[in-house]
Amino acid sequence: MKRLMIVAFAAALCASPAFADEKPSDDEAGKIKATLSDWGCDGGTMEKESEATSVFEVDDTKCKGMQYDVKLDSAFKVISVTRD
Repeated sequence: MKRLMIVAFAAALCASPAFADEKPSDDEAGKIKATLSDWGCDGGTMEKESEATSVFEVDDTKCKGMQYDVKLDSAFKVISVTRD
């Protein structure tokens, strides 16, 4: 039993950590805002995924009176719009 607990604890320590999203740079934020403005959207919380995907996320942006989550690719093109 003790050995099993040690193995489980070691496995938990060795597990890959979750990637934390980061804040986009000022230049990236400006490009995201420009794209959202073209779509008639404003506001929201911007994040840049720290994985190798280079996807940007905007949570809770307002578009024509409704709230959405938007994903943009590394070229700042909208790839997903989900109603919140």
